[in-house]
Amino acid sequence: MPAFRILVADDERFMAEMLQEIFEEEGMLVETALDGRQALEKFRSSSFDLVLLDLRMPEVSGMEVLKEIRRDDPDIPVVVITAYGSVDNAVEALKIGAYDFVTKPFKIEELKNIITRALELERLKRERDYLLDEIREEFHFEGVIGESPRMKEVMQMAQLVAKTDATVLIYGESGTGKELLARSIHFQSDRKDKPFIVVNCGAITETLLESELFGHEKGSFTGAHARKLGKFELADEGTIFLDEIGEMSPAMQVKLLRVLQDRTFERVGGTAVIAVNVRVIAATNRDLKKMVKDGTFREDLYYRLNVIPIELPPLRDRKEDLPLLCGFLIAKHCRRLHKKIQGISPQAMRLLKKYSWPGNIRELDNVIERAIILSQDEVLGVEDLRLMEAPFKEQWKTLRAMEEEYIARVLDYAGGDMEKAAVILDIPVVELKKRITP
Repeated sequence: MPAFRILVADDERFMAEMLQEIFEEEGMLVETALDGRQALEKFRSSSFDLVLLDLRMPEVSGMEVLKEIRRDDPDIPVVVITAYGSVDNAVEALKIGAYDFVTKPFKIEELKNIITRALELERLKRERDYLLDEIREEFHFEGVIGESPRMKEVMQMAQLVAKTDATVLIYGESGTGKELLARSIHFQSDRKDKPFIVVNCGAITETLLESELFGHEKGSFTGAHARKLGKFELADEGTIFLDEIGEMSPAMQVKLLRVLQDRTFERVGGTAVIAVNVRVIAATNRDLKKMVKDGTFREDLYYRLNVIPIELPPLRDRKEDLPLLCGFLIAKHCRRLHKKIQGISPQAMRLLKKYSWPGNIRELDNVIERAIILSQDEVLGVEDLRLMEAPFKEQWKTLRAMEEEYIARVLDYAGGDMEKAAVILDIPVVELKKRITP
Protein backbone atom coordinates (compact mmCIF):
# COMPACT_ATOMS: atom_id res chain seq x y z
CA MET A 1 0.00 0.00 0.00
CA PRO A 2 1.31 3.53 -0.71
CA ALA A 3 2.89 5.19 2.36
CA PHE A 4 0.47 7.34 4.36
CA ARG A 5 1.02 11.09 4.00
CA ILE A 6 0.72 13.22 7.14
CA LEU A 7 0.70 16.99 7.59
CA VAL A 8 2.08 18.12 10.98
CA ALA A 9 1.13 21.70 11.88
CA ASP A 10 2.79 23.10 15.03
CA ASP A 11 4.35 26.53 15.60
CA GLU A 12 7.09 25.04 17.79
CA ARG A 13 9.79 24.05 15.29
CA PHE A 14 11.37 21.55 17.69
CA MET A 15 8.02 19.80 18.20
CA ALA A 16 7.21 19.74 14.46
CA GLU A 17 10.63 18.33 13.54
CA MET A 18 10.50 15.75 16.33
CA LEU A 19 7.07 14.51 15.21
CA GLN A 20 8.27 14.42 11.60
CA GLU A 21 11.22 12.23 12.58
CA ILE A 22 9.06 9.90 14.69
CA PHE A 23 6.47 9.22 12.00
CA GLU A 24 8.99 8.98 9.18
CA GLU A 25 10.62 6.18 11.18
CA GLU A 26 7.18 4.49 11.04
CA GLY A 27 7.39 4.57 7.22
CA MET A 28 5.10 7.58 6.68
CA LEU A 29 5.65 10.64 4.49
CA VAL A 30 5.52 13.77 6.63
CA GLU A 31 5.36 17.47 5.83
CA THR A 32 5.44 20.21 8.45
CA ALA A 33 3.88 23.67 8.76
CA LEU A 34 4.88 26.24 11.38
CA ASP A 35 1.73 28.35 11.36
CA GLY A 36 -1.92 28.12 10.41
CA ARG A 37 -1.61 29.95 7.10
CA GLN A 38 1.22 27.69 5.94
CA ALA A 39 -0.75 24.62 7.09
CA LEU A 40 -3.72 25.59 4.89
CA GLU A 41 -1.47 26.35 1.91
CA LYS A 42 0.23 22.96 2.15
CA PHE A 43 -3.05 21.14 2.71
CA ARG A 44 -4.59 22.72 -0.37
CA SER A 45 -1.57 22.24 -2.61
CA SER A 46 -1.03 18.55 -1.89
CA SER A 47 -2.91 15.53 -0.60
CA PHE A 48 -2.69 13.95 2.83
CA ASP A 49 -4.21 11.00 4.64
CA LEU A 50 -4.17 12.66 8.07
CA VAL A 51 -3.50 16.06 9.68
CA LEU A 52 -1.88 16.45 13.11
CA LEU A 53 -2.83 19.97 14.20
CA ASP A 54 -1.80 22.15 17.15
CA LEU A 55 -4.75 24.34 18.17
CA ARG A 56 -2.54 27.23 19.36
CA MET A 57 -0.79 28.80 16.39
CA PRO A 58 -0.08 32.39 15.27
CA GLU A 59 -1.84 34.24 12.41
CA VAL A 60 -4.52 31.61 11.80
CA SER A 61 -5.50 29.52 14.83
CA GLY A 62 -5.63 25.77 14.74
CA MET A 63 -9.41 25.92 15.27
CA GLU A 64 -9.81 28.05 12.12
CA VAL A 65 -7.52 25.68 10.22
CA LEU A 66 -9.68 22.76 11.34
CA LYS A 67 -12.85 24.51 10.12
CA GLU A 68 -11.26 25.21 6.72
CA ILE A 69 -10.01 21.63 6.40
CA ARG A 70 -13.50 20.35 7.18
CA ARG A 71 -14.97 22.58 4.46
CA ASP A 72 -12.42 21.33 1.92
CA ASP A 73 -12.43 17.66 2.90
CA PRO A 74 -15.09 16.40 5.33
CA ASP A 75 -13.56 12.92 5.58
CA ILE A 76 -9.82 13.33 6.27
CA PRO A 77 -8.99 12.49 9.91
CA VAL A 78 -7.61 15.40 11.95
CA VAL A 79 -5.93 14.80 15.33
CA VAL A 80 -5.58 17.98 17.40
CA ILE A 81 -2.97 18.87 20.01
CA THR A 82 -4.06 21.17 22.80
CA ALA A 83 -2.38 22.65 25.86
CA TYR A 84 -2.86 21.16 29.31
CA GLY A 85 -6.02 22.53 30.91
CA SER A 86 -7.62 23.44 27.57
CA VAL A 87 -9.97 20.48 27.34
CA ASP A 88 -12.86 22.79 26.39
CA ASN A 89 -11.00 23.68 23.19
CA ALA A 90 -10.46 20.02 22.45
CA VAL A 91 -14.16 19.26 22.96
CA GLU A 92 -15.07 22.11 20.60
CA ALA A 93 -12.62 20.68 18.04
CA LEU A 94 -14.31 17.28 18.31
CA LYS A 95 -17.67 18.91 17.66
CA ILE A 96 -16.28 20.57 14.54
CA GLY A 97 -15.08 17.21 13.28
CA ALA A 98 -11.66 16.35 14.76
CA TYR A 99 -11.03 12.60 15.06
CA ASP A 100 -9.34 12.76 18.49
CA PHE A 101 -7.04 14.94 20.62
CA VAL A 102 -3.99 14.78 22.87
CA THR A 103 -2.92 17.28 25.51
CA LYS A 104 0.59 18.57 26.01
CA PRO A 105 2.74 17.13 27.38
CA PHE A 106 1.73 13.84 25.73
CA LYS A 107 3.29 10.40 25.55
CA ILE A 108 4.63 9.50 22.11
CA GLU A 109 3.13 5.99 22.28
CA GLU A 110 -0.28 7.46 23.06
CA LEU A 111 -0.07 9.71 20.00
CA LYS A 112 1.20 6.83 17.83
CA ASN A 113 -1.77 4.70 18.86
CA ILE A 114 -4.24 7.46 18.00
CA ILE A 115 -2.62 8.07 14.61
CA THR A 116 -2.53 4.34 13.84
CA ARG A 117 -6.22 3.94 14.71
CA ALA A 118 -7.19 6.97 12.64
CA LEU A 119 -5.31 5.74 9.57
CA GLU A 120 -6.67 2.22 9.94
CA LEU A 121 -10.20 3.62 10.24
CA GLU A 122 -9.62 5.66 7.09
CA ARG A 123 -8.48 2.56 5.21
CA LEU A 124 -11.45 0.52 6.42
CA LYS A 125 -13.88 3.28 5.47
CA ARG A 126 -12.55 3.29 1.91
CA GLU A 127 -12.87 -0.48 1.63
CA ARG A 128 -16.35 -0.43 3.22
CA ASP A 129 -17.62 2.21 0.81
CA TYR A 130 -16.51 0.20 -2.19
CA LEU A 131 -17.80 -3.09 -0.81
CA LEU A 132 -21.19 -1.44 -0.24
CA ASP A 133 -21.16 -0.16 -3.81
CA GLU A 134 -20.52 -3.69 -5.05
CA ILE A 135 -23.32 -5.12 -2.91
CA ARG A 136 -25.77 -2.53 -4.23
CA GLU A 137 -24.98 -3.43 -7.82
CA GLU A 138 -27.36 -5.89 -9.43
CA PHE A 139 -25.31 -8.59 -11.02
CA HIS A 140 -26.70 -11.54 -12.84
CA PHE A 141 -24.98 -14.54 -11.29
CA GLU A 142 -23.26 -15.42 -8.04
CA GLY A 143 -21.13 -18.21 -9.53
CA VAL A 144 -19.75 -19.39 -12.85
CA ILE A 145 -22.18 -22.05 -14.11
CA GLY A 146 -21.51 -24.67 -16.77
CA GLU A 147 -20.67 -28.30 -17.45
CA SER A 148 -20.04 -28.07 -21.19
CA PRO A 149 -16.51 -28.86 -22.42
CA ARG A 150 -15.94 -25.20 -23.36
CA MET A 151 -16.92 -23.97 -19.89
CA LYS A 152 -14.87 -26.64 -18.14
CA GLU A 153 -11.82 -25.39 -20.04
CA VAL A 154 -12.61 -21.81 -18.98
CA MET A 155 -12.98 -22.74 -15.30
CA GLN A 156 -9.84 -24.87 -15.30
CA MET A 157 -7.87 -21.97 -16.74
CA ALA A 158 -9.39 -19.57 -14.21
CA GLN A 159 -8.39 -21.85 -11.33
CA LEU A 160 -4.83 -22.13 -12.64
CA VAL A 161 -4.29 -18.38 -12.96
CA ALA A 162 -6.23 -17.31 -9.84
CA LYS A 163 -3.34 -17.98 -7.46
CA THR A 164 -0.94 -15.94 -9.58
CA ASP A 165 -0.70 -12.21 -10.19
CA ALA A 166 -0.67 -12.64 -13.97
CA THR A 167 -2.68 -10.16 -16.01
CA VAL A 168 -5.76 -11.79 -17.55
CA LEU A 169 -7.61 -10.72 -20.71
CA ILE A 170 -11.14 -12.13 -21.00
CA TYR A 171 -12.72 -12.25 -24.45
CA GLY A 172 -16.44 -12.71 -25.00
CA GLU A 173 -19.60 -11.24 -26.43
CA SER A 174 -21.77 -8.92 -24.34
CA GLY A 175 -23.74 -10.82 -21.74
CA THR A 176 -21.47 -13.87 -21.54
CA GLY A 177 -20.40 -13.14 -17.94
CA LYS A 178 -16.95 -11.57 -18.29
CA GLU A 179 -17.24 -9.56 -15.08
CA LEU A 180 -18.53 -12.62 -13.27
CA LEU A 181 -15.49 -14.62 -14.35
CA ALA A 182 -13.19 -11.77 -13.27
CA ARG A 183 -14.84 -11.74 -9.83
CA SER A 184 -14.44 -15.49 -9.60
CA ILE A 185 -10.71 -15.23 -10.35
CA HIS A 186 -10.33 -12.49 -7.72
CA PHE A 187 -12.17 -14.39 -4.99
CA GLN A 188 -10.14 -17.53 -5.64
CA SER A 189 -6.90 -15.55 -5.35
CA ASP A 190 -4.79 -14.53 -2.37
CA ARG A 191 -6.21 -11.03 -2.86
CA LYS A 192 -9.78 -12.13 -2.06
CA ASP A 193 -9.91 -10.07 1.16
CA LYS A 194 -8.84 -6.92 -0.68
CA PRO A 195 -10.91 -4.66 -2.98
CA PHE A 196 -12.28 -5.75 -6.35
CA ILE A 197 -12.81 -2.54 -8.33
CA VAL A 198 -14.73 -2.42 -11.63
CA VAL A 199 -14.26 0.23 -14.32
CA ASN A 200 -16.31 0.24 -17.53
CA CYS A 201 -13.91 1.93 -19.94
CA GLY A 202 -16.56 2.20 -22.64
CA ALA A 203 -19.07 4.10 -20.50
CA ILE A 204 -16.82 7.01 -19.49
CA THR A 205 -15.44 9.84 -21.63
CA GLU A 206 -11.68 10.07 -22.08
CA THR A 207 -11.32 13.12 -19.80
CA LEU A 208 -13.34 11.58 -16.99
CA LEU A 209 -11.74 8.16 -17.43
CA GLU A 210 -8.31 9.50 -16.52
CA SER A 211 -9.69 10.95 -13.30
CA GLU A 212 -11.67 7.78 -12.64
CA LEU A 213 -8.60 5.56 -12.99
CA PHE A 214 -5.91 7.75 -11.43
CA GLY A 215 -7.83 10.25 -9.28
CA HIS A 216 -7.36 14.01 -9.16
CA GLU A 217 -6.29 16.79 -6.86
CA LYS A 218 -8.59 19.54 -5.72
CA GLY A 219 -8.77 22.34 -8.28
CA SER A 220 -7.10 20.30 -11.04
CA PHE A 221 -10.04 21.04 -13.35
CA THR A 222 -13.45 22.69 -13.28
CA GLY A 223 -15.66 20.79 -10.86
CA ALA A 224 -12.77 19.21 -8.93
CA HIS A 225 -13.92 20.58 -5.58
CA ALA A 226 -12.02 18.04 -3.50
CA ARG A 227 -9.29 15.47 -3.85
CA LYS A 228 -10.50 12.18 -5.32
CA LEU A 229 -8.72 8.84 -5.16
CA GLY A 230 -8.63 6.92 -8.43
CA LYS A 231 -9.73 3.32 -8.90
CA PHE A 232 -6.13 2.09 -9.17
CA GLU A 233 -5.32 3.61 -5.78
CA LEU A 234 -8.49 2.20 -4.23
CA ALA A 235 -7.72 -1.24 -5.68
CA ASP A 236 -4.29 -1.33 -4.03
CA GLU A 237 -3.44 -4.88 -2.86
CA GLY A 238 -6.56 -6.09 -4.69
CA THR A 239 -7.81 -6.42 -8.27
CA ILE A 240 -8.99 -3.89 -10.83
CA PHE A 241 -11.29 -5.08 -13.61
CA LEU A 242 -11.11 -2.98 -16.78
CA ASP A 243 -14.19 -3.84 -18.82
CA GLU A 244 -14.53 -2.89 -22.50
CA ILE A 245 -10.80 -2.18 -22.72
CA GLY A 246 -11.08 -2.01 -26.51
CA GLU A 247 -13.02 1.26 -26.21
CA MET A 248 -10.13 3.09 -24.56
CA SER A 249 -8.70 6.04 -26.51
CA PRO A 250 -5.08 5.99 -27.79
CA ALA A 251 -4.08 8.67 -25.26
CA MET A 252 -5.45 6.66 -22.34
CA GLN A 253 -3.82 3.50 -23.71
CA VAL A 254 -0.42 5.18 -23.29
CA LYS A 255 -1.18 6.10 -19.66
CA LEU A 256 -2.48 2.64 -18.87
CA LEU A 257 0.64 1.07 -20.39
CA ARG A 258 2.83 2.91 -17.89
CA VAL A 259 0.80 1.61 -14.95
CA LEU A 260 1.05 -1.95 -16.26
CA GLN A 261 4.80 -1.57 -16.74
CA ASP A 262 5.84 -0.15 -13.38
CA ARG A 263 2.61 0.13 -11.32
CA THR A 264 3.02 3.88 -10.77
CA PHE A 265 1.00 6.94 -11.77
CA GLU A 266 0.18 10.53 -10.77
CA ARG A 267 -3.25 11.90 -9.96
CA VAL A 268 -4.63 14.44 -12.43
CA GLY A 269 -3.21 17.81 -11.39
CA GLY A 270 -0.73 16.20 -9.00
CA THR A 271 3.01 15.63 -9.05
CA ALA A 272 3.46 12.90 -6.44
CA VAL A 273 4.25 9.49 -7.94
CA ILE A 274 1.93 6.88 -6.44
CA ALA A 275 2.96 3.22 -6.45
CA VAL A 276 0.36 0.48 -6.19
CA ASN A 277 0.27 -3.30 -6.03
CA VAL A 278 -2.72 -4.18 -8.21
CA ARG A 279 -3.72 -7.23 -10.22
CA VAL A 280 -5.23 -6.26 -13.57
CA ILE A 281 -7.99 -8.21 -15.31
CA ALA A 282 -9.31 -6.73 -18.56
CA ALA A 283 -12.18 -7.75 -20.81
CA THR A 284 -13.41 -6.97 -24.30
CA ASN A 285 -15.97 -8.05 -26.86
CA ARG A 286 -13.76 -6.74 -29.66
CA ASP A 287 -10.95 -8.35 -31.66
CA LEU A 288 -7.92 -6.60 -30.17
CA LYS A 289 -5.53 -8.42 -32.48
CA LYS A 290 -7.36 -6.97 -35.48
CA MET A 291 -7.42 -3.56 -33.81
CA VAL A 292 -3.63 -3.75 -33.41
CA LYS A 293 -3.35 -4.54 -37.11
CA ASP A 294 -5.66 -1.62 -37.92
CA GLY A 295 -3.62 0.72 -35.72
CA THR A 296 -6.46 1.48 -33.30
CA PHE A 297 -4.98 -0.42 -30.33
CA ARG A 298 -1.36 -0.26 -29.17
CA GLU A 299 0.59 -3.42 -29.83
CA ASP A 300 2.72 -3.04 -26.67
CA LEU A 301 -0.41 -2.61 -24.53
CA TYR A 302 -2.03 -5.62 -26.20
CA TYR A 303 0.89 -7.86 -25.23
CA ARG A 304 0.90 -6.45 -21.68
CA LEU A 305 -2.79 -7.33 -21.31
CA ASN A 306 -2.84 -10.58 -23.24
CA VAL A 307 -0.62 -12.52 -20.81
CA ILE A 308 -3.36 -15.04 -20.00
CA PRO A 309 -6.18 -14.91 -22.58
CA ILE A 310 -9.48 -16.60 -21.66
CA GLU A 311 -12.36 -16.79 -24.13
CA LEU A 312 -15.91 -17.10 -22.79
CA PRO A 313 -18.12 -18.92 -25.31
CA PRO A 314 -21.48 -17.41 -26.30
CA LEU A 315 -24.57 -19.18 -24.99
CA ARG A 316 -25.48 -20.47 -28.47
CA ASP A 317 -22.25 -22.53 -28.40
CA ARG A 318 -22.92 -24.07 -24.99
CA LYS A 319 -26.63 -24.91 -25.07
CA GLU A 320 -26.00 -28.11 -23.11
CA ASP A 321 -25.57 -25.78 -20.12
CA LEU A 322 -29.11 -24.41 -20.45
CA PRO A 323 -30.78 -26.84 -17.97
CA LEU A 324 -28.14 -26.07 -15.34
CA LEU A 325 -28.32 -22.33 -15.96
CA CYS A 326 -32.13 -22.33 -15.86
CA GLY A 327 -32.17 -24.26 -12.59
CA PHE A 328 -29.75 -21.78 -11.04
CA LEU A 329 -31.70 -18.76 -12.29
CA ILE A 330 -35.06 -20.14 -11.22
CA ALA A 331 -33.75 -20.73 -7.69
CA LYS A 332 -32.16 -17.27 -7.56
CA HIS A 333 -35.24 -15.35 -8.69
CA CYS A 334 -37.66 -17.46 -6.65
CA ARG A 335 -35.76 -16.55 -3.48
CA ARG A 336 -35.95 -12.87 -4.33
CA LEU A 337 -39.55 -12.88 -5.61
CA HIS A 338 -40.88 -15.31 -2.97
CA LYS A 339 -42.29 -17.64 -5.63
CA LYS A 340 -42.38 -21.44 -5.70
CA ILE A 341 -41.40 -22.62 -9.17
CA GLN A 342 -40.30 -26.25 -9.31
CA GLY A 343 -38.69 -26.23 -12.74
CA ILE A 344 -39.27 -25.85 -16.46
CA SER A 345 -41.27 -28.09 -18.81
CA PRO A 346 -39.52 -30.22 -21.48
CA GLN A 347 -41.37 -28.29 -24.21
CA ALA A 348 -40.16 -24.97 -22.80
CA MET A 349 -36.60 -26.26 -22.57
CA ARG A 350 -36.72 -27.40 -26.21
CA LEU A 351 -37.89 -23.92 -27.16
CA LEU A 352 -34.99 -22.34 -25.25
CA LYS A 353 -32.52 -24.65 -26.98
CA LYS A 354 -33.82 -23.61 -30.41
CA TYR A 355 -33.23 -19.92 -29.72
CA SER A 356 -29.94 -18.28 -30.76
CA TRP A 357 -29.60 -16.08 -27.62
CA PRO A 358 -28.03 -12.94 -29.11
CA GLY A 359 -28.04 -11.38 -25.62
CA ASN A 360 -26.38 -14.48 -24.14
CA ILE A 361 -26.77 -15.26 -20.42
CA ARG A 362 -27.95 -11.75 -19.62
CA GLU A 363 -30.89 -12.27 -21.97
CA LEU A 364 -31.63 -15.71 -20.49
CA ASP A 365 -31.63 -14.17 -17.02
CA ASN A 366 -34.22 -11.60 -18.11
CA VAL A 367 -36.40 -14.26 -19.78
CA ILE A 368 -36.40 -16.49 -16.69
CA GLU A 369 -37.10 -13.59 -14.31
CA ARG A 370 -40.02 -12.41 -16.46
CA ALA A 371 -41.40 -15.97 -16.71
CA ILE A 372 -41.32 -16.41 -12.94
CA ILE A 373 -43.11 -13.11 -12.38
CA LEU A 374 -45.87 -13.91 -14.88
CA SER A 375 -46.28 -17.64 -14.26
CA GLN A 376 -49.40 -18.93 -12.50
CA ASP A 377 -48.10 -22.50 -12.31
CA GLU A 378 -45.35 -24.37 -10.46
CA VAL A 379 -43.62 -25.33 -13.69
CA LEU A 380 -42.57 -22.80 -16.32
CA GLY A 381 -44.18 -23.58 -19.66
CA VAL A 382 -43.78 -22.32 -23.21
CA GLU A 383 -46.42 -19.65 -22.67
CA ASP A 384 -44.57 -18.33 -19.59
CA LEU A 385 -41.39 -17.63 -21.52
CA ARG A 386 -43.14 -14.94 -23.59
CA LEU A 387 -40.51 -15.31 -26.28
CA MET A 388 -41.80 -13.25 -29.17
CA GLU A 389 -42.13 -14.91 -32.56
CA ALA A 390 -39.94 -12.31 -34.24
CA PRO A 391 -36.64 -13.45 -32.73
CA PHE A 392 -37.34 -17.00 -33.89
CA LYS A 393 -38.17 -15.84 -37.39
CA GLU A 394 -34.80 -14.17 -37.48
CA GLN A 395 -33.19 -17.59 -37.17
CA TRP A 396 -34.67 -18.70 -40.48
CA LYS A 397 -32.25 -17.14 -42.93
CA THR A 398 -31.81 -17.48 -46.66
CA LEU A 399 -28.93 -19.60 -47.89
CA ARG A 400 -27.29 -16.45 -49.24
CA ALA A 401 -27.53 -14.74 -45.84
CA MET A 402 -26.14 -17.80 -44.06
CA GLU A 403 -23.28 -18.00 -46.56
CA GLU A 404 -22.42 -14.31 -46.06
CA GLU A 405 -22.48 -14.71 -42.29
CA TYR A 406 -20.26 -17.80 -42.42
CA ILE A 407 -17.76 -16.16 -44.79
CA ALA A 408 -17.63 -13.11 -42.51
CA ARG A 409 -16.85 -15.28 -39.48
CA VAL A 410 -14.12 -17.17 -41.36
CA LEU A 411 -12.56 -13.89 -42.53
CA ASP A 412 -12.67 -12.58 -38.98
CA TYR A 413 -10.97 -15.77 -37.75
CA ALA A 414 -8.34 -15.42 -40.48
CA GLY A 415 -7.64 -11.84 -39.44
CA GLY A 416 -8.82 -10.53 -42.82
CA ASP A 417 -6.30 -12.67 -44.71
CA MET A 418 -8.13 -13.61 -47.94
CA GLU A 419 -5.78 -16.45 -48.84
CA LYS A 420 -6.05 -18.08 -45.42
CA ALA A 421 -9.83 -17.72 -45.47
CA ALA A 422 -9.98 -19.25 -48.97
CA VAL A 423 -8.00 -22.27 -47.77
CA ILE A 424 -10.42 -22.78 -44.86
CA LEU A 425 -13.44 -22.42 -47.17
CA ASP A 426 -11.79 -24.66 -49.78
CA ILE A 427 -12.48 -22.25 -52.64
CA PRO A 428 -10.17 -20.15 -54.86
CA VAL A 429 -9.33 -16.62 -53.69
CA VAL A 430 -10.97 -15.26 -56.84
CA GLU A 431 -14.21 -17.06 -55.98
CA LEU A 432 -14.07 -15.75 -52.41
CA LYS A 433 -13.65 -12.16 -53.62
CA LYS A 434 -16.59 -12.65 -55.96
CA ARG A 435 -18.83 -13.92 -53.14
CA ILE A 436 -18.09 -11.01 -50.81
CA THR A 437 -18.49 -8.37 -53.51
CA PRO A 438 -21.98 -6.81 -53.35
